[in-house]
Amino acid sequence: MKQTLSLLFVSTIILACQPETSQNSAQSAGNPLIGTWRLVKGTLIEKGDTLVTDYTKQRSFIKVINETHFAFLLHDLAKGQDSTAVFTAGGGPYSLKDKEYTEHLEYCSDRGWEGHDFPFTITISQDTLVQQGVEKVEKAGIDRINIEQYVKVKK
Repeated sequence: MKQTLSLLFVSTIILACQPETSQNSAQSAGNPLIGTWRLVKGTLIEKGDTLVTDYTKQRSFIKVINETHFAFLLHDLAKGQDSTAVFTAGGGPYSLKDKEYTEHLEYCSDRGWEGHDFPFTITISQDTLVQQGVEKVEKAGIDRINIEQYVKVKK
């Protein structure tokens, strides 16, 4: 009897210490945003002017999204050796409800953008994510529509 109780106790302890991988997998499977995304095209519309940027040339931009946070990284492809030199990074928590995705920018290399919320409407089709919304940062004079097209990075 003592051996049975001891075995039951040890088994309970071992099971209690197992990571909750099935729960984490279920959360990941239920949230199509989770993963790494490469920005391929960005469109900014401000005061009637439209600027389209091809992010497959001269620059590389990725966004990494987990269950609770996002982070983005942008840099030039010339390794900072010419006039295209740029590095930008930022991130923070986000919320997602249906197609409404809101980033709360907690960290940013351009500190004037920190502390702002940026609401987007998202659509996902196969490996492509499109997010569209208004970026507004009054102190920086920013008030524009931002449309970004991403492709999911394969493992």
